[in-house]
Amino acid sequence: MMRSFFVSIFVAASLFLSPSFAAEPVELTGQYVQGGTIIGKGAPGVRVSLDGSPLMVTPDGDFVFGFDRDHKGTSTLDVTHADGEVETLTFDIAGRDYNIERIDGLPDAKVTPRTPEQIAHIQRDVQMKKDAKKNPSQQVWFDETFDWPVTGRISGNYGSQRILNGEPRRPHYGVDIAAPQDTNFYAPAGGVVTLANDDMYFEGGLIFLDHGLGYVSGFLHMDRVDVKAGDIVKKGDLLGGVGSAGRSTGPHLDWRINWMGRQVDPTLLVPSMEEAIAAKNAVAADSAPAATGGNDD
Repeated sequence: MMRSFFVSIFVAASLFLSPSFAAEPVELTGQYVQGGTIIGKGAPGVRVSLDGSPLMVTPDGDFVFGFDRDHKGTSTLDVTHADGEVETLTFDIAGRDYNIERIDGLPDAKVTPRTPEQIAHIQRDVQMKKDAKKNPSQQVWFDETFDWPVTGRISGNYGSQRILNGEPRRPHYGVDIAAPQDTNFYAPAGGVVTLANDDMYFEGGLIFLDHGLGYVSGFLHMDRVDVKAGDIVKKGDLLGGVGSAGRSTGPHLDWRINWMGRQVDPTLLVPSMEEAIAAKNAVAADSAPAATGGNDD
C-alpha cells in the first residue's frame, strides 16, 4: 500500500496576519496530500470557502474538506469570522505515485454494457446515487477516529489506474479488502445511511453512509445488506456481509469515501492493515476463555 511513502501531517493552523487579530483562529487536522482529508474547527458563526467555493459549516463551526486523486499545486482556505475578520491559509498539496492494476476475467457485460436493459439499469443507479447525496446530514461524525470496516488482504489500492479485461478504465477510487464470502463488515465511524440497495449494476450491494456535511463512505459488492436508508448507526455497528456482486472477480469489500464529488483515500484515516489485524488478534486472545485442567477419577 506504500504507506511508508507518506508522513501523517497533523496541523493546527493559526493566523499570522497581524498581532492585533482578536478572532479565535481556525484549527485544522489532516493530511495535505492527494486523497487527504482535513477536519476543521472554528468559532460559531464562521464562514469558510475552499479555492473560492463555500463549504458547509455547522453552527458550532465544524467543517470538513478533502483533496482528490489528481489535485495539483496549492489550495487556499478563506475563513470569515463572525466579526468580519478574514483568515487566509494556503496549503501545498503533496503528490503521490499510483499503481497500475490489471484485472482480467470480468464478464464483458460488466466492462462494456451494451443492451438497453443494461443501460437502463445503470441510468437508474446513477439517479439513485445522486438522490442519496442531495441532502447531506448536518451532524458531525467525520471527526471520530475511523476503523477498518473489515480486516483482510488489501487486493486493490486507492488511485490505481485500472485496466479491465485489457481495456484502460477510470482509476480505482477505493480500497479493496479481500475477505471470505459473507464476512460481516461494520461502520468505520458513525453516520446516517442514505442508500442501501442490493441490486446495483456495477456495485452489486451498495451502501452510502453519510458521516456529516457530505463526507460519505461507500461500501460496494456485498451480497448482504443489513441496513436501510434512514438508519443512524454508530461506529462498529453491523452494515452487511462481504460479497462478489456487480463488477467483481471474487469476494471483497470496496470501501470509498466521497466528499462533494471528490474521492478521498480511506486508508489515510485508519492505522495500517497489519496494525489493525494485530489489534484484532490481541482482543480475541484477551477475550478467549482460560484453559482449565481436567479432572482425574
